[in-house]
Order: sequence, then structure tokens, then C-alpha cells
Amino acid sequence: MSRIGKRPIPIPDKVSVTVQGRHVAVKGPKGELARQLPGGVVISHQDNVITVDRVDESRLARQRHGLCRTLVANMIEGVSNGYSKRLTIIGVGYRAQVQGQKLVLSLGYSHPVEMDPPPGIQFVVENNTNVIVSGIDKELVGDIAAKIRDARPPEPYKGKGVRYADEKVLRKAGKTGKK
Repeated sequence: MSRIGKRPIPIPDKVSVTVQGRHVAVKGPKGELARQLPGGVVISHQDNVITVDRVDESRLARQRHGLCRTLVANMIEGVSNGYSKRLTIIGVGYRAQVQGQKLVLSLGYSHPVEMDPPPGIQFVVENNTNVIVSGIDKELVGDIAAKIRDARPPEPYKGKGVRYADEKVLRKAGKTGKK
């Protein structure tokens, strides 16, 4: 039995969940999310608790058991509390700013890098070097944060670039002079 899949998901007071077959819709104070879950599992909703069970003991059902439980739990967490990712920009002249809804990054290229947020994502910039990506969909927040990081990944010699706030960049020694 899946250790993650067998754990029940408690539903907070201000969150409502509707389950119709494999389609799950969650409404909460921050917004609403809906998702069609893959086959191989059965979702049941009773007394403010959601449980995810396997249809059978096939390999596919065992693989999807924990996945589906985590997807539903992330939806509930997102509409009740939301998710955010912090990124830090390091480098001389590297900075970020928000113009309207758009995030504009100056990362040493000949042009500024502009990113439009998809619906449900907000950008906040602190001190021109800290970017916070927030929203209710964990998958989308992580995806947008990864795209921002990909605009200029941190390099190993000086550590310049965009990195996650908790990311450790392994540094290389660089060249040594002639002796």
C-alpha cells in the first residue's frame, strides 16, 4: 500500500470540494481549481475528509495512487493558503521590476527579458533583486519560477544569475595565474 496514498486529506472549514467521478473541483477563499485525475483510482468524499483508493492492484493503479492523493491535497492547500516561490537575482546591474502585471528583468543581455503572468499568478519584486511568484496552483507557480530562473541560470564561477532563495550554487575555483 502506498504510504502517501493511504493518508486521508482533511478539508478546512472554508473549502468546499466536489467530486464527480475522476473530476475534482475545489473552491476556497483564494480561488477555485479543477482537475481531471488519471484513471486507476477512486476518490471518495465523506465527513470533511477525502480518501483516495486504488481500483485494483495493477502496476498503473499503484503508481497513480500517491500521485492523485498529492494532487488533490495540493489543490486544497492552494485554495486555502496559496503557494509562493522566492527567487534572488545576483550580479552587478541585474535587477527586476514589475510594470503593470508584467515582470521585466535586466540580466545583462542587450534587451530586457519580459514575462507576462498567466492567469492566477502574481509577481512581487522587493529591493529590485528579490522576486516572489505567488498563486494557488503549485504546479504553475513552480513552472513560472523555473522559467524565470532559466532566463539566466546561476553560473559557477562568480555565482551571477537568477537562483531560488534557498538554492546553494557550487562554486568553482577558476583559473590560477602562472607562477
